[in-house]
Amino acid sequence: MNKKEFEFLISEGEGYNVEFKESFSSDLGREICAFANSNGGKILLGVSDDKQIKGVEITNKLKSQVHDLARNLDPKLALSLEEFDNVLIINVPEGKNKPYSANGKFYMRQGSNSQQLARDEIREFFQKEGRITFDEKLNEKFDLTADFNKDAFSLFLEKSKISSVLGREEILKNLELLEDKKLKNAGVLLFCNNVTRFFLNAQITCALFLGRDKVNILDKKEFYGDLHSNYNQVMEYIKSKLNTEYLIKTVGPREERLELPEEALREALLNAIVHRDYFSNAEIQVYIFKDRLEIVNPGGLVPGIRLSDLGKKSLSRNKLLFGLLSRMSLVEKAGTGILRIRNAMKDYKLEHPKIETDGNWFAIIFKRPDLQKESYEQRFYGEESSQKSSQKSSQKSSQKSSQKSSQKSSQKSSQKILDLIEQTPSITIEELAGRLSLTDRAIKKNLAKLKEKGLLKRVGPDKGGHWKVEK
Repeated sequence: MNKKEFEFLISEGEGYNVEFKESFSSDLGREICAFANSNGGKILLGVSDDKQIKGVEITNKLKSQVHDLARNLDPKLALSLEEFDNVLIINVPEGKNKPYSANGKFYMRQGSNSQQLARDEIREFFQKEGRITFDEKLNEKFDLTADFNKDAFSLFLEKSKISSVLGREEILKNLELLEDKKLKNAGVLLFCNNVTRFFLNAQITCALFLGRDKVNILDKKEFYGDLHSNYNQVMEYIKSKLNTEYLIKTVGPREERLELPEEALREALLNAIVHRDYFSNAEIQVYIFKDRLEIVNPGGLVPGIRLSDLGKKSLSRNKLLFGLLSRMSLVEKAGTGILRIRNAMKDYKLEHPKIETDGNWFAIIFKRPDLQKESYEQRFYGEESSQKSSQKSSQKSSQKSSQKSSQKSSQKSSQKILDLIEQTPSITIEELAGRLSLTDRAIKKNLAKLKEKGLLKRVGPDKGGHWKVEK
């Protein structure tokens, strides 16, 4: 290992495949076990949790102790050691004879943590899921030059606080995402331009219905960009369809409040993204009815988890993807997502969401409050509904704000279209739609407006021609 690689490991911090230990202890055995049962990884002995290099005295005795821990696993495991700057680097391979146990206990990597499992749970997990999960499979179709979304990758590095000093391919290798010049599916989900080019089922479909059933659709939209973009755009869609009201208090600024807690909705959507079964042909669906909001994802509970375990412990169906989202601070410690959802609903003085699941589906259902019966002021402050006129005014204000937001969004889309066309004059409508996560119809509408304003010109026929930005 050279200096750049070592500095990169320190800067990227702990994660799904990296663990820091300040000194040697017998607990090291469970970390080795967890990595062997997962996707492998590195343990840096002599580094504190806050990335401070403390160093250890590297002796033959210390090396022997580490090897003994690996040999004492059941079954035993061979690992390799490296030294750099008084830090002992323990390279733990993915085990070939899973599951492994340490002192009779079984551990797996969940994000940046090692979690203990019962033997029956881990045996069932590997029997059902197989040794290679969807997110760890190499993708043969993805082209690192043509299909790689540089903006999504840059955003990932920024949110994960990872330096780009090593270069893209080295970073992807260190994150266990690149092998033999091929990107794993977890990387494709995060760094693609259009996910449906590789997985038709990975888009997210949102629908707004009239009333309490699926008879009449008022609005429907599909999102198929990179994973992080889809997450943000689906949240914006949800927020645009729910009611927002301003609480007018006697002291201090007015408070803007969505009818359902945004934190709970974000957690539910992230849970669907990270825990869904990507082998299924179905997609994540978000349904908004008059009385409820449902987030449904393919794949029931992960093997080894019962309904009563939710909010207490967690297993991820997509361990590599979970680790990457954990680096971006999108998912927190294992088992806390459902708990945070329940706490957020409690703070809103709303009932806990209903959870329905079978072997094929997992659904979380939020009951929408009836604002005609109980105002926000009554629910949060115990006030009588004497502010009806104020509520109507605030609703009108919210509608105007929504219209302004829509206009700004349209202007941003038009500018992005012009920027993409300047970069690639021959770009197609389908390619623009994929890059911007918009429908073909929306792209055509924006193009027509730009031509009307004299900002864009089509040179040549529809097929074989190109666009020209007028300045």
